[in-house]
Amino acid sequence: MLILRRLILVVSLSFATIAVDLTTGQWTEPVQGQDIVSSQTLKVGVVGNPPFVVYGENDIDATGISLDVWQAIAQSQQWDSQYLRQKSISEGIKAVAEGELDILIGPISITPERAAIKGIIFSQPYFSSGIGLLIPGKPASLWERLAPFFGLAALSSAGILILLLFLVGNLIWLAEHRANPEQFPPHYPDGLHNGMWFALVTLTTVGYGDQSPKTKLGQLVAGVWMVVALLSFSSITAGLASAFTTALSEANATPAFRSVGDLKNKDVAVVQDTTAVDWAKFYRAEITEVSSLKGAVTLLERKQVDAVMFDRPALIYYTRRNPHINLEVTEIRVSLEPYGFVLRENSPMQRVINVQILDLLYGRVITRFTERWLGAEVEENQDLVQ
Repeated sequence: MLILRRLILVVSLSFATIAVDLTTGQWTEPVQGQDIVSSQTLKVGVVGNPPFVVYGENDIDATGISLDVWQAIAQSQQWDSQYLRQKSISEGIKAVAEGELDILIGPISITPERAAIKGIIFSQPYFSSGIGLLIPGKPASLWERLAPFFGLAALSSAGILILLLFLVGNLIWLAEHRANPEQFPPHYPDGLHNGMWFALVTLTTVGYGDQSPKTKLGQLVAGVWMVVALLSFSSITAGLASAFTTALSEANATPAFRSVGDLKNKDVAVVQDTTAVDWAKFYRAEITEVSSLKGAVTLLERKQVDAVMFDRPALIYYTRRNPHINLEVTEIRVSLEPYGFVLRENSPMQRVINVQILDLLYGRVITRFTERWLGAEVEENQDLVQ
C-alpha cells in the first residue's frame, strides 16, 4: 500500500513538472511583430544612392524610397531604429551575417551570388527596376549646332589671321606708299586698307593682279608673306574644317546605343561593388570602375567614356536634379533586378517584414513613395504591383 502511494506521488509530481515547463520554459508560441524587438533598438544598416537613400548632415537624417519603406514597416510594428551608414553593400551584408546589424536597407539587388551568402536572407522584394545607361544628350538648340563656329579655336584663329593681315598691310604700305602712291596711297587709312587687301588676296592665292609691289623692299615683304601663307594658312584651314566637320557630324550622329549588344567594346563607367560591373563585363564593354555615380558622370561629361551604367532609377533621379547637364537615360534596360532588404538568417522579423512589404505594394503605398521621388510620369517598379 505504501509503495502504491509513493508511485501515485511520483506520477503527480511528474505531471506538475511538465505543466510548469509548458508555462515557464523555453517553448514559445508565435508572437506579433511588435513583440519581437520590443526590448531593444534595431541596428539598421543603410547603404545606397539617391533616390533610395538620400543622406542628410548625419545618418539620422537619411531619407529616400528605401527609408520610406522601412519607416512605414517600423512604425506599424512600433520598432525603434538606429541607422548606421555602410561604406558598401558587401560590407553591409557582411555586418548582417556577423551579427553587427539586424537588417541592411537600401537598393540592394537580389542576386544568386548574394542570396547564397551564409548567415543572411533577403526579404520580399519591395522594388523592381534594373540597370540603365546614361549617355550624352542631343543638342537642344540651333545655337548648340552653331557653337563650334564661335568656339575658342575658331575665334583665336580668326584673331591671329586679322592680326597678320594688319601687320603685313602696314609693312607693304610703309615700303610702297612713296614709290607707288597710286596703289598704296600716302593717306594712312586708305593705304592700310589697300595693304591689307593685298595681303588677303595674296594669302588666298587669288591674286587679282591689280596691285603689286614695285620696290625691292615691298617685293621682299610680299615674298616672305607668300611663303608664310603657303605654310600656315593651309594648316589653319584644315584644322578649322576638321573641327567643324566633327562637331556637325556629332550633332547628326546615329545613336551609339540601340540595344545591349552595342555595349561591346564601348568605354563604360561603372560604380564599384554594384551589379553593373558584372553586367558590363558580361556584355564585353571596356569598363572603368569609379567610387561614386558623380565620378562616373564626370568621366562621361569629359568624353572619357561612352556611357555610364548604373541603377536606372538613380540615373533618372540624377538627371532630374541636374537639368543643366546634357545627358539622358536611354530606354535600354541592361537587366531587370528586384531590390530587397538583408536580414540575418532565421531572423524573427522576416515573416513580419515580408507581410508588411506585400501590404505596402498592394496598397500602392510604395508607388506613392516612388512618385514622390521620381515623378508620376516615370514608370518604374511596375512588375511588382501589377
